[in-house]
Amino acid sequence: MKENHSININGSLFGLTTPLVMGILNVTPDSFYSDSRTQGDGEIEKRVLQIIGEGASIIDIGAYSSRPNAVDVSTKEEMSRLRKGLEIINRVAPNAAVSVDTFRADVASMCVEEYGVAMVNDISGGELDREMFQRVAKLRVPYILMHMKGTPQTMQQEPHYEDMIREMLFYFSVRTQQLKELGVNDIIIDPGFGFAKTLEHNYELMGHLEDFEIFDMPILVGISRKSMIFNLFGNTPAEALNGTTVLNTIALMKGADILRVHDVRQAVEAIKIVEKMKECTNAK
Repeated sequence: MKENHSININGSLFGLTTPLVMGILNVTPDSFYSDSRTQGDGEIEKRVLQIIGEGASIIDIGAYSSRPNAVDVSTKEEMSRLRKGLEIINRVAPNAAVSVDTFRADVASMCVEEYGVAMVNDISGGELDREMFQRVAKLRVPYILMHMKGTPQTMQQEPHYEDMIREMLFYFSVRTQQLKELGVNDIIIDPGFGFAKTLEHNYELMGHLEDFEIFDMPILVGISRKSMIFNLFGNTPAEALNGTTVLNTIALMKGADILRVHDVRQAVEAIKIVEKMKECTNAK
């Protein structure tokens, strides 16, 4: 039976008995889903209020697109974009729990120390900045440890695994132990759907999602409007909402604790449906 998890966010304990929704705030000009790009002050403010208003518990702000073949962005530019977004968040939603989507330790430090960001979401699992694990330990914030091979520029160049699930379990075993030894108490596992994985890899991973409960840590799933949906149907990210909701529901049934999404309301509804079903089933 899965243990009830919790994470410490800004000194408050967030229980995960009921899964949480993390709303995506992209302050980039080139994210794969064009409708999620927000750059002007008004656009950012509107998106922040939408995320909170539709029921998300966490805002995940990112300023470096991690789509395949994304153009590299300098640390200076990433920080500039984040400062703009974080200033708006702190003005219009000062009590919001905020996560920063970055693989750079210096960027993480700036966001936590200057703007009170509560969580670090690292797509590289510490691989793209060897200072990240030490820095997160020093910052004493929850850390989202994601699985990826290579970089955003190279990750989809013929990804290969002898045994994907086994390799991923080893990957997380090594890195969670390193983080624990450094004193990082709140670790969230993200299997990294769409990162260094083919269409078939992604669906194999979804089929084995419950295998990652072995770590007894919260599991985050981010499949919102990704290529595993629109490539399957031959359409576009703009047409992938229905598939996203279906996969989010499957993920919840398989133990997901946090859903990272563009479409907050639909994810909140999926959680309510799954939780109601569990409640009625357990009542018998």
